[in-house]
Amino acid sequence: MSSPGTTAAPATDRRPVIAWALWDWGSAAFNAVVTTFVFSTYLASQLFVDPTIVAAANGNDKDPALVRALADNASLVGVALMIAGIVVALVAPVLGQRSDGTGRRKLWLGINTGLVVLAMAAMVFVEGTPGFLVLGATLIAVGNVFFEFASVNYYAMLTQVSTRENIGRVSGFGWGMGYVGGIVLLLLLLVLFIQSFGDPDAGGLLAVTKEGGWNIRLAVLASALWFGAFAIPVLLRVPEIPARSRQVRVGFFRSYVVLWGTLRSLWRDSREVLLFLVASAVFRDGLAGVFTFGAIIAAQVFGFSSTQVLYFAVAANVVAGVSTFVAGRFDDRFGPKRVIVISLIGLIVLGGAVLFIGTSQGAFWITGLGLCAFVGPVQSASRSFLARVAPEGREGEIFGLYATTGRAVSFLAPGLFALFVGITGDTRLGILGIVLILGAGLLLLIPVKAKPAVIV
Repeated sequence: MSSPGTTAAPATDRRPVIAWALWDWGSAAFNAVVTTFVFSTYLASQLFVDPTIVAAANGNDKDPALVRALADNASLVGVALMIAGIVVALVAPVLGQRSDGTGRRKLWLGINTGLVVLAMAAMVFVEGTPGFLVLGATLIAVGNVFFEFASVNYYAMLTQVSTRENIGRVSGFGWGMGYVGGIVLLLLLLVLFIQSFGDPDAGGLLAVTKEGGWNIRLAVLASALWFGAFAIPVLLRVPEIPARSRQVRVGFFRSYVVLWGTLRSLWRDSREVLLFLVASAVFRDGLAGVFTFGAIIAAQVFGFSSTQVLYFAVAANVVAGVSTFVAGRFDDRFGPKRVIVISLIGLIVLGGAVLFIGTSQGAFWITGLGLCAFVGPVQSASRSFLARVAPEGREGEIFGLYATTGRAVSFLAPGLFALFVGITGDTRLGILGIVLILGAGLLLLIPVKAKPAVIV
């Protein structure tokens, strides 16, 4: 694996960086729209509950049977994502390694991104009736699998558009583009498809009927086109790994042997880096849980409508983006580990507070946006930490391992969320599973010291 910058365009050429970051911009279509604020909350709505239960509740959102049915639906989504996480854990750890070996990162990024776009487009067929709930949950799971596979190659390409001196800034620029892209797309969907303008049965300026969830389904279809369009530049403008730096290709199962050898080398010579990879894998899964299930909790526990969820989504992206920018300055001054530790503590405290704020929407706005303020800094500081300790010439391998280890435990938060909701019948208590994952990540991180890696 070559060092950052050796396979990229000159450092003064910003076009490959922008092209690379536009994938992050476009990926908000999946992260923000599908898994977090729109499609997941659509599946968690009363449209997918047995009509006899809804009728018996007679508008009472606290009816025990209705609450239990909604919790069961949320649990089903959690189980689907847990299964997707297990698939990713079994396959993703060798994907980045194999794309390095074949020199076809862009090919596999394009294929996996295309499959995500197809899964999103297929969500237009998920009618707002109970019989389509399993299809909707399955499509979210399938989309998650291929999105994580695409991310493995996308993260590895960071070293192709950056140098050792600017890798942190380029990484942060990508995160920032993701947040801004999310804000722009969510506002467009709100205005065109979701916000009612006079007619309560139609959504957006396009006046799309809400019957059967058509306005939401078309919003997701538009988001699929958005992702597909903004994924094109990285495939055209970012150079592929040159033949001279390609590794010898090994068989699929042999790839696991090579991976095990790398992990053993890190354990022997750079244990701190390996410990950080493990800790970050755990707490990053908790971060994913905050976004994935936060909107479901807002809708089911605090009574947010689809429109209110989107307003919250826009505010959440603004807060996360601003806090990430500010945290970058603290990162340079005090070090990334302190930023991560303080942010994780904030997430744990505010996540726990959700259990005690009743059903006040105002209280959720405060705690929810507080959670978002800490998510971005953890993500950006984690990349920064690894960029500082990665040995020169092996950054791509380390970042590829960072990307894949983060996927290897991606079933933990969805699994614990589904477990707590399934046991208690209360969607709110699913937050306990997420808080536990964040706490475990924090405990694993505390003893880690920032020492450069040595791989032999």
